[in-house]
Amino acid sequence: MKIKVCGMKYPGNIRELNKLPVDFTGLIFHKKSPRYVDDLKPADIRNSFHGGKEKVGVFVNADMDYIIQMVNEYTLYLIQLHGDESPDFCKELNKTAPVIKAFSITENFDFDQTKAYEGICDYFLFDTKTSQHGGSGLKFDWKILDRYSGNTPFFLSGGISSEDAERIKEIQHPQLYAVDLNSRFETAPGLKDIELVEQFIKRLKDEQDQPAIQ
Repeated sequence: MKIKVCGMKYPGNIRELNKLPVDFTGLIFHKKSPRYVDDLKPADIRNSFHGGKEKVGVFVNADMDYIIQMVNEYTLYLIQLHGDESPDFCKELNKTAPVIKAFSITENFDFDQTKAYEGICDYFLFDTKTSQHGGSGLKFDWKILDRYSGNTPFFLSGGISSEDAERIKEIQHPQLYAVDLNSRFETAPGLKDIELVEQFIKRLKDEQDQPAIQ
């Protein structure tokens, strides 16, 4: 199970986070978000990251030229698209970096919508549908994931808290690739409680390492 922590914007906080076994760190390049990178410069990023911590740039209906510019300036490893980007847009952008396409999940969400992106995007991300394009702290009913039968691995997002490790372990979907942590681990938008993140990781890893009860 991979772990992504999204919405990071403070260099010191990023450095502390990167001491933990986190696989992906999300940087939001959407100006309307309270977690927008703001004054976080490429040099800040270079000085805050070390070995094996992959950077994910999050964009919402951004121009392709802007996305590519940010990928190059911030040396982003993955591009996460959280808007209404078309399959053709994703296909073209995939020439620059691997793409995560986010889908906003409701009770009646039709997973057939993901089929046009199969073989184009490297990952999907399933998040709770809100007007905020993520970071709402709200969950959707994870049982809905049983209706997804695609071949693309996905990130689970939306209101995950430090208390959810056991529930996440119960999800047996073969394409569940990673969990995406954000607002429920914050003391302020973009500022993560590192101790809380660490507690969650320990709970998740401990549960994964426990032998099955006979």
